[in-house]
Amino acid sequence: MPLKASRTIWHDGELVRWEQATVHVLSHALHYGSSVFEGIRVYKTPDGPVGFRLTDHIERMYNSARVYQLKIPYPPETLVAACKEVIRDNDLMEGAYIRPIAFRGYGEMGVAGNPEDPARCSIAAWEWGSYLGEGGIEHGVDVCVSSWQRVAPNTVPALAKAGGNYLSSILVTLEARRLGFTEGIALNTEGFVSEGAGENLFLVQDGKIHTPPVAASILAGLTRDAVIKLARSLGLEVVEQHIPRELLYIADEVFLTGTAAEVTPVRSVDRITVGSGKRGPVTERLQNEFFGLFDGSTSDRWGWLEPILDASDEQTDCPVAL
Repeated sequence: MPLKASRTIWHDGELVRWEQATVHVLSHALHYGSSVFEGIRVYKTPDGPVGFRLTDHIERMYNSARVYQLKIPYPPETLVAACKEVIRDNDLMEGAYIRPIAFRGYGEMGVAGNPEDPARCSIAAWEWGSYLGEGGIEHGVDVCVSSWQRVAPNTVPALAKAGGNYLSSILVTLEARRLGFTEGIALNTEGFVSEGAGENLFLVQDGKIHTPPVAASILAGLTRDAVIKLARSLGLEVVEQHIPRELLYIADEVFLTGTAAEVTPVRSVDRITVGSGKRGPVTERLQNEFFGLFDGSTSDRWGWLEPILDASDEQTDCPVAL
């Protein structure tokens, strides 16, 4: 979907106009994929706008950076505050998507770059609706199992949310769209279900929820983690285990989770109808619990909702270069 430009971006410690947040064409990340990033949703609630698991996302970005020896030249709390600043400065109080990114910039051009050079860092935010299409949350989406597999263990670390990892996702998505599907599901190198191009996967059979384990070359999604916790709080059994491809065809329900996708039901896999071909009762119940976090009907017992307008933000001193 077309990107809706906002007014400003936090770029290496200051707010600059959207069109001025540029990098050199010889930036290391552009040539070798040496970037780590996050996607964070902001929701409107009765108590004001909140970032969903904002600090958890930023902490994961630092963990990803550690894998690739990227030195982010700010403490995590600075980036958390900067995310809030970007939302406020762009007046995105009704809801938004935040994209923080850290990357190796212009400098040494060898494959490894120079691990001692500080990473460049930017944070943008914009309005973004349903990632898998309007109506997908209610009516479900059609997916296929991709011919492209996820990376094998000990090749590219799947737990790091790194830019280079998404070359795999690009191939999965392009194939799915070419074949007329909304999204593609990738298997791992052992032939078990891994994840979607940009989402984790769950299925329901006989009232029990199944999801691939972290060892299945998945990104350990924070929305995935939230859905597991919500499900267990409802007394639902969640099993993390290897899932054979054919189980997708005989499951009662299948759904995808992710920051962008939120909780989206799957109505068919490889043109085989899932269950009744519409959103199932377990999926709907989990959707209600998830979205209930933002209208107050679900208690935030885990502390996932971080106010954008809390008092500490008033102390943030972020220069503006406009």
